[in-house]
Amino acid sequence: MRGLAYFLGIASGFGLTLQIGMNSKLRTVLQNANTAALISFLVGTTGLIVLLAVTRTPMPARDTLASVPAWAWFGGLFGAFYVAISTIVATELGAASLLALALLGQLAMALVVDHFGWLGLPVNPISWTRLAGVGLLLAGVWLVTRRAAT
Repeated sequence: MRGLAYFLGIASGFGLTLQIGMNSKLRTVLQNANTAALISFLVGTTGLIVLLAVTRTPMPARDTLASVPAWAWFGGLFGAFYVAISTIVATELGAASLLALALLGQLAMALVVDHFGWLGLPVNPISWTRLAGVGLLLAGVWLVTRRAAT
């Protein structure tokens, strides 16, 4: 099962890279990042509705929905923020630089979330080895985002 998780994690990265190009093209043609992000989310929402219908996934009961913490409802806003920002940044920096910077931000925030066990996730304290990993990623980001000498 762990191998499948690794594969799916890598596949999601492939998808993010393709999404960047597709959403950037939407932004360029529509001349508006927010409209491009909205269309992206509407298409994604439609896809999820079809998936739920095809798999016949039952909708959660009202009491189950009521038990969700208020803060948990807003995760989609971060997705919308990423999609809207990526349509702008990708056309300026390219897919590799955008993803390198986004990954650095994700990993830095993940260390903090893990360290404190926020959002119901397990506590995994910050360690020197984890900080070294962020440092190596930072070096990689610097290499990826460097402009080629002309």
